[in-house]
Amino acid sequence: MSLQKAIDFLTEKGFGDRVIIPEQSSATVEEAARAIGCEPGMIAKTLSFLQKERPVLILAEGNVRIDNRKYKDRFGCKAVMIPADRVEDLIGHDIGGVCPFGINEGVTVYLDESLKLHETVYPAAGSSRSAVRLSIAELEQCSGYTEWVDVCRQPADE
Repeated sequence: MSLQKAIDFLTEKGFGDRVIIPEQSSATVEEAARAIGCEPGMIAKTLSFLQKERPVLILAEGNVRIDNRKYKDRFGCKAVMIPADRVEDLIGHDIGGVCPFGINEGVTVYLDESLKLHETVYPAAGSSRSAVRLSIAELEQCSGYTEWVDVCRQPADE
């Protein structure tokens, strides 16, 4: 259901032919990179947050982490992930397939500057066995994003 909702949305936007459905899971960055055959950084992971009970998605480069200080400076609140049991109800996709395509009304989408490290990125497409190949410009066209933000950092071990 969630996969079809995302595919229908992407098809309306002219990107339905870009959806990839690998045989193996693509629920985590590492699994998605292996399944698609790309670098983990090219996976556009979608992180789900609550800001005063309002759902927010931030798409970021696969290797980065949220920087709590940057997040608080940008949004004026602490970074609070949506509890796993509420993600599907609030966003419209379940964990592993969360993406900005075919989401519930009222969800705000941001793109993190870390994505600009890549010409092509692969966000999920509504299920834990899906992705969609998009250029950064195409991601801007179909994600419904509000604006670019800088709220991530590279992990300490890199």
